[in-house]
Amino acid sequence: MRIDVCIIGAGPAGLMASIHCAIAPASTRCLRRGGNAETVVIESNTAAGRKLLQSGAGRCNFTHLASPDEIARAFGPRGRFLSYSLHRFTPEQVRQFFRELGLESKVEQDGCVFSVTDRAGDVRDVLVRCAESRGVHFCFGKSVKCVVRDGDFLAIHTVGEVIFAKKVIIATGGLSWPQTGSTGDGFRFARELGHHIIEPRASLVPLVTRESWPGELAGASLEDVKISAVVGGRKVVATGPMIFTDDGIGGPAVLDLSRFLTDYLPNSKNPIEIYVDAMPGVSEQELDKQIREQITANPKKTVAGILAFFLPKRVAITLSEQFNFDAGLLGSELKKDARKKLVRALKALPISVVGTRSIDEAVVTRGGVSIEQIQSKTMESKVCPGLFFAGEVLDVDGPCGGYNLQMCWSTGALAGAAAAV
Repeated sequence: MRIDVCIIGAGPAGLMASIHCAIAPASTRCLRRGGNAETVVIESNTAAGRKLLQSGAGRCNFTHLASPDEIARAFGPRGRFLSYSLHRFTPEQVRQFFRELGLESKVEQDGCVFSVTDRAGDVRDVLVRCAESRGVHFCFGKSVKCVVRDGDFLAIHTVGEVIFAKKVIIATGGLSWPQTGSTGDGFRFARELGHHIIEPRASLVPLVTRESWPGELAGASLEDVKISAVVGGRKVVATGPMIFTDDGIGGPAVLDLSRFLTDYLPNSKNPIEIYVDAMPGVSEQELDKQIREQITANPKKTVAGILAFFLPKRVAITLSEQFNFDAGLLGSELKKDARKKLVRALKALPISVVGTRSIDEAVVTRGGVSIEQIQSKTMESKVCPGLFFAGEVLDVDGPCGGYNLQMCWSTGALAGAAAAV
């Protein structure tokens, strides 16, 4: 089989790339590219978008209410590479794109954007229908063994068949959630075609602590925290909900913090010290005042009972034990220094992080195909003409909240439109 464009991977980046290969929709004609390329998508799973279906707890937070520049900054230094694609297919244009396909969206208080149906399957389905309506051919349940240069073509070797394509887009994802098909094959294809691979690591992943007490609280959560740490000589901060796990901590705030810590872990000999502010909206002085007021109003409450006015009861009891307050000690018996100790426990709870959970449990992969070898204005390889990359296979990763899917849409659209030329 000889075709114009072959896309490996039918996840969010691959689906968006296929649509832009076949024809550019009206909402994205600002790309100024796209056309009638004969496009085939090869997917090892039996259906498209398996990881997409699990995103946002099954609701699919598909972008974020932010400007292209704000999205780029959220990716840190690698945001410079993404800037062009984000400006060519912006979060607002993504929402318009889905709107024209019949899927309206809504913005939640934190800026996260979901479909009005709250179903990830609806996001996936409109993409597949759009691609099929433009003549994209899907080959499901077919694994790619290797991709090699063959004259003017790139040869995609599958079981029992070789497909010759003028252009190839690798959109295979990373290594996170391998049960959805993200097994790192794209890294191997890229390496065999001359690309450098930045070591894949877990990003947006729960953290493992040296202390065992978080495990005693597994399942308990704090609705709003501010977590800080110093890594690589700079202070990093993350905010949002936090949950205690069997071996440490998780939740949105922890996942966002993990992006900055993962390059320094695991490290059991020199753990990373983090500090959890369980009352980020209150100053130490105000919190001390509130504790004194609770003690005055409830003189027969124990220290754990006083803490329970500010924290879930399970957490309050465990922390009072960790800070060596006698179980029967009354709040009214607290000396000033001991009360200050309570304030510090609420404002700067120290926890030692020794590692991350497995990359299998990570939301996204940190690392991947080096962006130094990719042209930011087309997503084409600098070392292998005709080869393009899109999505999580690239060495870019952003925070929770729709940023990583926006990256997939933008890089996929750009790669697809460029490959169709």
